[in-house]
Amino acid sequence: MADAGSRRASRSPSMAQVAQRAGVSHQTVSRVLNDASLVKEETRLRVLAAIEELGYRRNFAARILATNRSRRIGMVTAHLALHGPSMIALGVQEAGYEAGYDVSLVGLSEFSAELLDNAVDRLSDQAVEAIVVAVAHREAAELTRALHLSVPIVTVQGVAAGTPLSASIDQEAGAALAVGHLLDLGHRHVAHLAGPADWVEAEQRRAGWRRAHEERGLLPGPELAGDWSPASGHRAGLLVAGDPQVTAVFAGNDSMALGLLNALHERGRRVPDDVSVVGFDDVPEAAYFWPSLTTVSQDFAELGRRALSVALGAVRGEDETVLDPIRPTLTVRRSTAAPRG
Repeated sequence: MADAGSRRASRSPSMAQVAQRAGVSHQTVSRVLNDASLVKEETRLRVLAAIEELGYRRNFAARILATNRSRRIGMVTAHLALHGPSMIALGVQEAGYEAGYDVSLVGLSEFSAELLDNAVDRLSDQAVEAIVVAVAHREAAELTRALHLSVPIVTVQGVAAGTPLSASIDQEAGAALAVGHLLDLGHRHVAHLAGPADWVEAEQRRAGWRRAHEERGLLPGPELAGDWSPASGHRAGLLVAGDPQVTAVFAGNDSMALGLLNALHERGRRVPDDVSVVGFDDVPEAAYFWPSLTTVSQDFAELGRRALSVALGAVRGEDETVLDPIRPTLTVRRSTAAPRG
């Protein structure tokens, strides 16, 4: 991990380093980059030689030297096709707009160390004042910490409680709320359709599922593997439909809950008469599932505001404030009821 940071530092020289190598001022480098006519030819050539030697890339920073402020925040996220990542990105962008900041977004279809590094490079070229990283993969937090940048980095997904420079929604509390609702209705062992094992948020929701049972002295029902997609929910639903012992399921997101509902309908298991179902995310379509889906709602707008506030506070050099996670809420609809008998 440290090697990635070393590579990043070695190929991202600053304008100050160029100035030092050329033996000129920071402002002189700026004038050369902007083709100002006040620079002697000998000095200009020396600066250009330093730029070439160090591998400095001309970027947006050269054009905002007068104020040293770009009023631009960078953001890296992955899997924008999913509801959660897309809404987090929207929340940060809207918060930036309200604060008078542009947000430059780099979306990754998949996540890897190389793609994260490339995304940060692109944002650095735009002279962003801070970078928000919203990637929930387990590896992402470690890789993000390994980056050595001159601007603050704020994390907003897959965040553990007490993490500095972060903003988050309490995934475990949301899951415990959903499962507690089912247990309080009288279901004794709630099954869980889990998200991918390499997503921190999937693990946090799994922990909430287990916690709700432990708090009531109960054993959890079976755990089923999913990948956030409706197709994985459908596959799990076929298994649930064949197990009369399962009377309630907590799905790790609404998309998997949709596939689960479809499979139960196909096999003649009625929801909620035979099986109650709770999702997570409260997508706009959840109110129109059949039956309408009980699910966990997350305040993505507040998450965006907090992420931006943390980033701008760090830019101003303020002491790091550790924020409590945002608590989700439960929206109860028609997919849950007390078990029959």
